[in-house]
Amino acid sequence: MVADTRVKICGLSKSTDIEAAVGAGAAYVGFVFFPKSPRHISFETASVLAASVPAGICKVALTVNADNALLDQLTEKVPLDMLQLHGSESPDRVAEVKDRYGLPVMKAIGVADETDLPALQEYSHAADQILVDAKPPAGAALPGGNGLAFDWRLIAGRRWVVPWMLAGGLTPGNVREAVRLTGAGQVDVSSGVESAQGNKDKALIRAFCKAANG
Repeated sequence: MVADTRVKICGLSKSTDIEAAVGAGAAYVGFVFFPKSPRHISFETASVLAASVPAGICKVALTVNADNALLDQLTEKVPLDMLQLHGSESPDRVAEVKDRYGLPVMKAIGVADETDLPALQEYSHAADQILVDAKPPAGAALPGGNGLAFDWRLIAGRRWVVPWMLAGGLTPGNVREAVRLTGAGQVDVSSGVESAQGNKDKALIRAFCKAANG
């Protein structure tokens, strides 16, 4: 049974990760297709993992500035429910991906200060969901999964025309406060439930899902 605060566990790479996420009540499971990430997996691995996800749990593919050639292969080989664009894709590119693949698209937007907030409004008219994430530091190799948080008060009480999800530096220890401050109905975690970079921890996943709904 999925809880009131919908949780996405991202960067899953092993069957035990799927079991842990499903057992903890996650509403979304995320697979990363970005070679620079320690959570990157092959299409073949993702296909096997995705096949083991029970119906009703959303299977999300995270890509970064992927071209159509990569997305063609991805959507052909892996059974997916949603595409997550985590690069510098424009609103027009978001719309193009939606039209081409017929899948809902979630667009990640990095936030560091108030100047980043208008983009949330802009992309909310192109994407099916927006992921409000912490903006990576200048020169960072990864666009997300860096374990960084932003000032949640920046989006307190704000709403957009599409569903949104809070990400960035969330852990079992702070997710309850993050939900309280922002009113987020959905939260996303990756590094915050890892015992080492790229290695998901079953106990942390369970603790995160419990805390998100505490």
